[in-house]
Amino acid sequence: MTAGSSTLVLLVFTAVYLGMALGRVPGLVLDRTGVALLGLIVLLASGALTLAEAGAATDLPTLALLFALMIVSAQFQGSGFYSLCAGAVTRAAASPTRLLALLVAVTGVLSALLTNDVVVFAMTPLVCAGLTARGLDPRPYLVALAGAANAGSAATLIGNPQNILIGQKGGLDFWTYALWAAPVAALSLAVVFVCVRLTWSKSLAQTVLPPPRQSAIAIDRFQIAKGVAGLLLLIVLFATDLPREIGALAVAGLLLLSRRMSSRDMIGSVDWHLLLLFVCLFGVTAAFAATGLAGEAIGWMAASGLSPDRLAVLAPATLALSNSIGNVPAVVLMLALLPQLGEGAMVALAVLSTLAGNLLLTGSMCNIIVAERAQASGARLGFADFARSGIPMTLVSMALACLFLWAAGVVRL
Repeated sequence: MTAGSSTLVLLVFTAVYLGMALGRVPGLVLDRTGVALLGLIVLLASGALTLAEAGAATDLPTLALLFALMIVSAQFQGSGFYSLCAGAVTRAAASPTRLLALLVAVTGVLSALLTNDVVVFAMTPLVCAGLTARGLDPRPYLVALAGAANAGSAATLIGNPQNILIGQKGGLDFWTYALWAAPVAALSLAVVFVCVRLTWSKSLAQTVLPPPRQSAIAIDRFQIAKGVAGLLLLIVLFATDLPREIGALAVAGLLLLSRRMSSRDMIGSVDWHLLLLFVCLFGVTAAFAATGLAGEAIGWMAASGLSPDRLAVLAPATLALSNSIGNVPAVVLMLALLPQLGEGAMVALAVLSTLAGNLLLTGSMCNIIVAERAQASGARLGFADFARSGIPMTLVSMALACLFLWAAGVVRL
């Protein structure tokens, strides 16, 4: 790569990840996906990156797995399963504290088995409606919803987009990862509950109105059962030698065979913007890695005793990157620049990058989805509202995660 090309790549790389940090381009209606796409187009048009190189950098198995899991989630969404869960949570508990605990537990479990972004997208407006009907301030529950979705999703390699990517890139075993990560996720869910309960004590002291008469909800129990069967089959296939993406695509194909749920609607529920963001970031980060600048920086860090496979380096790096450019772009970046990470470091990266997303409202796409969906439902969740619980829950949960992973011998300090 020539000096001129390297300079252009560095400028585009910097501009793209600055756009990730800002979330938009000032003066333009351009979001993170648009910024990444424009960056990739500049590299292709200038010749700094060829279309073949961009294609080679794209991790198709990861995209296929993510697509298939979104189809599985669409099955649950279209069947009314999320409406059933949200209604059960907001109507069952007689006190705010019990309602909070139930919300954290249900959201955490769902997010471990289904993509957390899809869970909160479907659940947020339903939870808002149920809380408003019972005269409750929705803000602490919305913080808990996002926090639990992030914490719970850390338990498995299919809980969130960054874990899917790490699992595929690192070749991590599904069950071995869950053995290490599930206890951390369970501890983190408890931390979410305690932190929200303490930081929102006044709001959680409200009197709860009795649940109103429930209007008819469109629930298709056969489709729910079909979704559960598909999810169980998926988990069974993960225990075989069949590549995860192939097993997931097979299950998605079976779910698309339906006389009641339109394949067009299910495919339309896929987050195509997220898939495109992955494609663009794969290309941009591959071009930057080819300049050799990242390799030189990593070599300097290793020589200085700052090995990236140590918790002392990995934890602050994931915390800083996740809350500046977002945890999905942060993981894409770190995997491109640190291709030699071992299995233990990969496990730590998945857990820590997920928990780090709870620090600030902008730390993960999951948080942003909750805030945007809540606002559309008439409930405002501000930056400060989230931070008052997010900062303590993240620092405590990450400290516990580091302690557990080190004590278990997964990764060194």
